[in-house]
Amino acid sequence: MKRLLYLFSSLGVIVSAASAQIAPGVVRTKIAGIDVIAYHTGVKDVVYLRGSLPAGDVKDPADNPVIASLVGDMLDRGTTKHTKAEITSLLEAVGADINFNAGDHTVEFSAHCLAKDVPLVVALLAEQLRSPAFTPEEFDRLKKQAIGGLKRVQENTDFRATDEFTRAVYAVGHPNHRVSPDDKIAAITAATLDQVKAFHAKHYGPAYFTIIAAGDINIPALQAELGKNFAGWTGGTPPTTVPKTAPTDAAKEQTVFMADKTSVSITYGQATGLHYGDPDYFALRAATAILGSGFTGRLMGNVRDKEGLTYGIGSALNRDAYTDGDWSITATFAPALLDKGIASTKRQLTMWYNDGVTADELNRRKDNLVGSFKVSLATTNGLAGNLLTAVQRGKDVTWLDQYPDVIRSLTLEQVNGAIKKHLNPDAMYLIKAGTVPGAVPK
Repeated sequence: MKRLLYLFSSLGVIVSAASAQIAPGVVRTKIAGIDVIAYHTGVKDVVYLRGSLPAGDVKDPADNPVIASLVGDMLDRGTTKHTKAEITSLLEAVGADINFNAGDHTVEFSAHCLAKDVPLVVALLAEQLRSPAFTPEEFDRLKKQAIGGLKRVQENTDFRATDEFTRAVYAVGHPNHRVSPDDKIAAITAATLDQVKAFHAKHYGPAYFTIIAAGDINIPALQAELGKNFAGWTGGTPPTTVPKTAPTDAAKEQTVFMADKTSVSITYGQATGLHYGDPDYFALRAATAILGSGFTGRLMGNVRDKEGLTYGIGSALNRDAYTDGDWSITATFAPALLDKGIASTKRQLTMWYNDGVTADELNRRKDNLVGSFKVSLATTNGLAGNLLTAVQRGKDVTWLDQYPDVIRSLTLEQVNGAIKKHLNPDAMYLIKAGTVPGAVPK
């Protein structure tokens, strides 16, 4: 009974935090050159840490497009003080974890632990970021694993459609233009440990590094631990800026033939020129959600539920947190239903584009967007993630309090106007990946 009461008490604390103003409770300081954002919640004993620094693929050297990813993947493979096995043992002994992820723009980490174990986790985190071992044995093992992963993912039709779409929509040199899997495999094979070490020395450091801490934290004690463990660390480079991608001026179609697949994946869309927070961004986001977000979107309601043509379909704005992004519809069809499915998808797109959305649809979707956002703040990890995302997108922490009002203030005229202003169904790319009827391998 006591456990049940404690559970409900904890949930009440979390939910009330989600509905309260976040920014007044944030403590933001500069510690050892790092932007540290801390927020104490009422959840007992648990602490989540999140963070990022701008050392992603966009900063790869010109002669090898995978070095940033390899560096990020080497961070948890041992340090100059502890082996990989020793770090794993230390974390498992207290039920904690630290994970790293290297992306297009940033290297991110996530960690969680009990409040009493914050000093250990901070010390290990600093060690992994500052002094990875970069042993030849682990590097060779990583390269083999990375190549194996790329070979496996090439069998996934969803991946192939989206991957090809980025090369169709974005010019070479844009961070959202993905290097092909085959070229990545060649680059991984050619990568050297010296390149990895040089990248780490150049781009890793406290400058432009952000750490978020949320939960049952003693903020002064956390600050002291960060100051102690990151003292003397220098370096880091600023985020990379890139020019916007020009929109396409004509419809284009491309097929990635994959033999013996039971489905065909499509990605259908275009570059928007919009960055998160730009004028019209949230208007277009609301409109896009009405068209194709989840089971309440028009695409699922018609192409799947009424016509039975697809396993799944949706629309979204993509890849716009750091640069201008794109808009796309993604769907999966049985090969025999591919033509009918694409035709149905285009009909729904045309109706949405020509006629816009209704006031009732917009009001319901605004409630949904605000509600789902508040739910995402209702856990300690979700709160930490949202604080990090806000900072990454160039917003202040006050953005978490402002976002619901921004969504609620959207008008029907703004939303329907954004559709016409930023999209053109007559100039979109259509990528089909799978066993496409009538197509043959290149």
